[in-house]
Amino acid sequence: MANDQEKEAAARSSLRFVKDGQVVGLGTGSTAACFIKLLGERVKSGLHIRGIPTSDRSRELALSLGIPLTTLHECQEIDVTVDGADEVDPQLRLIKGGGGALLREKIVASATKQMVVVADASKQVDRLGRFPLPVEVIKFAETLVAKRIAALGAEVQLRVKDDGGPYVTDEDNHILDCRFGEIRNADELARVLNEMPGVVEHGLFIGMAKVALFARGSEIVELRR
Repeated sequence: MANDQEKEAAARSSLRFVKDGQVVGLGTGSTAACFIKLLGERVKSGLHIRGIPTSDRSRELALSLGIPLTTLHECQEIDVTVDGADEVDPQLRLIKGGGGALLREKIVASATKQMVVVADASKQVDRLGRFPLPVEVIKFAETLVAKRIAALGAEVQLRVKDDGGPYVTDEDNHILDCRFGEIRNADELARVLNEMPGVVEHGLFIGMAKVALFARGSEIVELRR
């Protein structure tokens, strides 16, 4: 319960970064869902924004709350994106993708002037890697990519659904959850994964977040890059 309250507190604090008339990126995950619900309340009260969701789930939630939506086809520049993270280090490098939306999340983040990360205090770490790194892969190359990532020192596991079948992303790909342990050089690992054929995207978000808001009980800790 306390964790849920912290998520809502962080999400509520992020609303001050949203201004009338903006295009707003809508993240995916439990904390991002809190933000979308709070944003829906502001829209009902007269706030004029257009949202670009990072997943089918976030799109459905936004539509249910009456939040007007647009697309990257119509608008290639986003004013602010509010999204969660699985881990955040002191340089505001992130691991994202626990919710399976890392590809669209990174595309939206890349088009955003100001990315605001919202999270409870448990997501703040000194060094990335406690959380397994999600890597989205095309099905054709899944086994080959898994072998190559394992050769880098990771324990690699295909993400599966509750029924035992492979988890399939909104873009019809699979996800490999890669346990590297403590990642000593996140920038280098990101470069290696970027160059690996068959990798669609990975969950290392480097140089994208400008602000991180962590809720610790009733206190909000703000970090900026």
